[in-house]
Amino acid sequence: MKMIWKYLKDYKKECVFAPLFKMLEAIFELFVPLVVSSIIDKGIGGGDQNYIIKMCMLLITLAVIGLVCAITAQFFSAKAAVGCATGMRHSLFAHIQGLSYTEIDTIGSSTLITRMTSDINQVQNGVNLVLRLFLRSPFIVFGAMIMAFTIDVQAALVFVAAIPVLAVIVFGIMMITRPLYKKVQAGLDKILLVTRENLTGVRVIRAFNKEEEEIERFEKANEELNGLQKFVGSISGLMNPLTYVVVNVSIIALIWLGAVRVDAGTLTTGAVIALYNYMSQILVELIKLANLIVSVTKALACANRIDGVFAIESSMEDGKVKADDSVKADIPAVEFRNVALKYANAAEDSVTGVTFKVMKGQTVGIIGGTGSGKSTLVSMIPRFYDATGGQVLIDGRDVKEYTLESLRDKVAVVLQKAQLFKGSIRDNIKWGKPDATDEEIMEALEVAQAKEFVVKKDGVLDSFVEQGGKNLSGGQRQRLTIARAVVKKPDILILDDSASALDYATDAALRKSIREMTPSPTLFIVSQRASSLKFADIIVVLDDGEVAGIGTHDELLAACEVYQEIYYSQYKKGE
Repeated sequence: MKMIWKYLKDYKKECVFAPLFKMLEAIFELFVPLVVSSIIDKGIGGGDQNYIIKMCMLLITLAVIGLVCAITAQFFSAKAAVGCATGMRHSLFAHIQGLSYTEIDTIGSSTLITRMTSDINQVQNGVNLVLRLFLRSPFIVFGAMIMAFTIDVQAALVFVAAIPVLAVIVFGIMMITRPLYKKVQAGLDKILLVTRENLTGVRVIRAFNKEEEEIERFEKANEELNGLQKFVGSISGLMNPLTYVVVNVSIIALIWLGAVRVDAGTLTTGAVIALYNYMSQILVELIKLANLIVSVTKALACANRIDGVFAIESSMEDGKVKADDSVKADIPAVEFRNVALKYANAAEDSVTGVTFKVMKGQTVGIIGGTGSGKSTLVSMIPRFYDATGGQVLIDGRDVKEYTLESLRDKVAVVLQKAQLFKGSIRDNIKWGKPDATDEEIMEALEVAQAKEFVVKKDGVLDSFVEQGGKNLSGGQRQRLTIARAVVKKPDILILDDSASALDYATDAALRKSIREMTPSPTLFIVSQRASSLKFADIIVVLDDGEVAGIGTHDELLAACEVYQEIYYSQYKKGE
């Protein structure tokens, strides 16, 4: 609740006016049975037609005033609920962006998507209903009981007996279902994960003819969620019939008691009708309250899940030093000192004991077998992950001392998976430098060997790119992501196996154009191709997370068995 109130603070006026106007609507509604009672006793009983017309006009007036109050209350409650959800969504998104990869990997992207969408929507609906009904429904229930006492004390005792029983039913079911709704939302996370994996991996699923297995997997997760929802729904569904039973038994008792007292002459027919109407009002409001309790229970369960994400702090603290370019020539641009990294919940280190220096403007090749830790090694330079042992230094300072913004402004990374966003080519390239001119963009495209296919497209830089770059080939996507990185002219450029879809000639032209950039960046190339690293100043060979050799191509080919194995698997001896 504290978390929700934090985002409702800016809507104090709406939070006051919404229930206030609902209370006004309820007050006018409570007068209706009294008007109906007077119509029956005085108008119909006395045969006064003018009185009946006058009272009917009063009923219409009460209805119009109630309608205006209801619409006004709905406006204020909707404004507060939507505003609260919007603020919460913005804050949650900003908080997630501030988490390190370690936390995001642990939580899971499917869970975070559920928190951002379904959970916040449930909270929004809950806030809306609470502002409109949470005070109105109890007010009607107790107001009807008080009004019943003004009509007849003995008959009103039926209300006194019924209301506590109804309260036990409503709040008892709420206490039972609240933890179950948390499990329902967790099941929704699982469904989202399966769906997301199937949609993103649809080509792989079809290539391996796994459609039937994935359908069974989805159906299993769906049936589990369905069963849980049926169970909690059946418990929540008991609320309406149980309240109906209690209220209808109360109505029977009320009519029986009223008939006896009318026969005795101590109660009028109109008064009995008024008491019946008040009991009916209680029934309607308890049904509303029952639905409100279900919605509030869901909303609170979702709010706790959202608060759980807010409670997660990033394990990566931001530094205080801003990275700059004023570095002495004899200071290494990047240095690894006995670096080790162990992923969260992993059994052993992914990388261990890595030590080497890279001077400004040098090209470094990282090579090794699958799972040897190549991507893990370079991911520590921009602090995607923090080293769990040793130090990674840039320009003589530990990367942990730099502010993340200035560090990542100094480093550009092209990841293994070429990720493009829906929009134009220009929009995608400007991710690297928001104020880049068209000339700078074309220069970056030329460096990335992408200019040739871009200029042939209709619209050139305005050409449309679908989500994920699905309307482009793998090589085109990779070259555009490289252009996005080089447009900012970073001091350190990391190509993490990002040229795997390029042919050898294009790959060689790409490396040559990057070396000729002014100023020339310190270049890290992660690749499985020995040809891509052959002319690097330093080649680091990794084997199962450890350094198997460091040196030039000729030095490693002469002395490093792991490098020899990789190289001769691609080239015949003597070539």
